[in-house]
Amino acid sequence: MHPLAAELRLDTNALDYVIMALYFVVVLGIGFLARRSVKTSLDFFLSGRSMPAWITGLAFISANLGATEILGMAANSAQYGVYTTHWYWIGAIPAMVFLGLVMMPFYYGSKVRSVPEFLLHRYDRGAHLLSSVLFSFAAVLIAGVNLYAMAIVVEALLGWPEWVAIVVSAAVVLVYITLGGLSSAVYNEVLQFFVIIAALLPLTILALKHVGGWDGLSDTLTESRGGDFMTAWGGTGIGSDNPLGANWLTIVLGLGFVLSFGYWTTNFAEVQRALSARNLSAARRTPLIGAYPKVFIVFLVMIPGLVAAALVPEIGTSGSDLTYNDSIPFLMEQLLPNGMLGVAVTGLLAAFMAGMAANVSSFNTVFTTDIWEPYVKRGRTDAYYLRFGRIITVVGVAASVGTAFIASSFSNIMSYLQTLFSFFNVPMFVVFIIGMFWKRTSVRSGFWGLLVGTVAAMLNYFWIYKQDVISIPSDQGANFVSAIVGFVAGAVVMVIVTAFTKPKPAEQLAGLVYGTRSPGMSEPPAEGDDAWYRSPALLGWGVIVLAALCYLPFSF
Repeated sequence: MHPLAAELRLDTNALDYVIMALYFVVVLGIGFLARRSVKTSLDFFLSGRSMPAWITGLAFISANLGATEILGMAANSAQYGVYTTHWYWIGAIPAMVFLGLVMMPFYYGSKVRSVPEFLLHRYDRGAHLLSSVLFSFAAVLIAGVNLYAMAIVVEALLGWPEWVAIVVSAAVVLVYITLGGLSSAVYNEVLQFFVIIAALLPLTILALKHVGGWDGLSDTLTESRGGDFMTAWGGTGIGSDNPLGANWLTIVLGLGFVLSFGYWTTNFAEVQRALSARNLSAARRTPLIGAYPKVFIVFLVMIPGLVAAALVPEIGTSGSDLTYNDSIPFLMEQLLPNGMLGVAVTGLLAAFMAGMAANVSSFNTVFTTDIWEPYVKRGRTDAYYLRFGRIITVVGVAASVGTAFIASSFSNIMSYLQTLFSFFNVPMFVVFIIGMFWKRTSVRSGFWGLLVGTVAAMLNYFWIYKQDVISIPSDQGANFVSAIVGFVAGAVVMVIVTAFTKPKPAEQLAGLVYGTRSPGMSEPPAEGDDAWYRSPALLGWGVIVLAALCYLPFSF
């Protein structure tokens, strides 16, 4: 049993369980209803490319708002303070805008079914297969993190044995994804978005009130953790010491550029939602619509983490049984009455299922369309691939259960996730960005850039950092450095390989390289999409300005 089960056990009653039961009934009902619309493999994997922008936009951000995001970012805040804002305002918003304005026309216009399939068109089968295998492996690992995060919370708060929590939660996701495919996942993610907000908002307000408002919280933490703990940029000069263990350069380059762009522009768990949009305009607006709630969600996860650090100053240390990951469960146990408690637990369950479903639905798509169909069983009927997609969903969920406990060695699961992103997403990003903006990039350079970038990031983390060859103050600081190392190594290798190998013929690059266009990229706006307030450029630059303004109160 998790050591916190006795300390954090919630005093739940019948009302709380009724709320949770109703939620599960609705989730499964959506899965059964969505099953009616699944006739082809395109319906199962990409919702038949029929979703409106507001649906895909909310699903896009909900897919990111998993249990790992909520528990992990609250843990981040308890450990590092207001520096957590960087993961949102510089570590998400610019990359989401870049995805919508620059990269979605290439993804959607080329009519690819997945991110790795784009690499097949731009490079060759070697880059395609390697990226598909790496992504599938990462998706299972990340889905396992969601399972483990939810299992420890459910065990601690409700008293369910850890294995029961894992199996029950995995079974619910398995049922509705297997039945309704991506459509079921997307509609449930829209529901889960509102349930998550309904859970976090009251908890944040009550937590802030409990410590005397923002001024009381700031005074307490400034006294116990130092002034930099409550600022975004304080103490980040090169050579300075700060709680995050990173300077402004590694924050901007490691998090703001390499990790952020690597995740948001190539992670198929999010991009898949945009590819399911009904037209190019809706696909471009998908990440831009999701960016607006992303700006403000930071407050719903950061404030509970800060309050936990104020109420339990020794949290995360050997002097406390509470780890950083326990910040939100601790506040739920301390502050929430029955009824509201049921909503909060349901919100965490919703967050878990949103995060896991995003990775499972992207896994079954990539494994089926990018590994099984082109390399194992070619030329089968569409019905065969639809059936196989459902079968591999079962395999993916089972594998996620097996990987769930890998995360147990990390007291901050967000550090673990960032480690995975530096290994798998960053090298893929460098292959994308160079191939998309440099026509001369050769066919073979994609494979070698991806391979060397991945290996270099892993070597930096497991050898340079873990063996203390070079001192890096924190796990997150090490992740930033690993991301930079992986990006630079991949880019250098791509340039070298390109110098000695042949580029792809220019006529085969239409719609794959910046400055070229394909027929799919010339799609005229649908009726109503040409309204000024739906302009992707206006939405994109507007949210960047909003994020920059949010930094001002925390910069000094």
